[in-house]
Amino acid sequence: MGQIVRFGVSIDRELLESFDRKIVLKGYANRSEAIRDLIRNQLVEMEWSNDDEEVAGTITLVYDHHVRGLNDLLLELQHDYVELIVSTMHVHLAHDRCLEVLLIKGPAGEAKDVANRLLAIKGVIHGRLTATSTGEKLK
Repeated sequence: MGQIVRFGVSIDRELLESFDRKIVLKGYANRSEAIRDLIRNQLVEMEWSNDDEEVAGTITLVYDHHVRGLNDLLLELQHDYVELIVSTMHVHLAHDRCLEVLLIKGPAGEAKDVANRLLAIKGVIHGRLTATSTGEKLK
């Protein structure tokens, strides 16, 4: 971490009190840590807004493996993005439902593209792209 800088912020008293209550519930030791996390979260969002930026994240899928051809479609799409998908984990939730988590690292545009394509496949019950950062720009 770099040099610590102190700065002042003007904020409505009620907003600050609400913030303080929330950060206590989340377990933050102080406002500074909570504000640092808010800034990092905003920086990650900004990384994901640039399609060429290298990002990391997960794509989580819950699907019905009894849907004809679904497994083949999922595998085919994953092979189309072999440079982006770092790892996968497959879990059997029930007789007909599976959970799959794909760890991804690469250009934000490709990550969003593969997530959208996977989530749109018939038989995918629920899914979500969870965006994070490689951490390179958050030091």
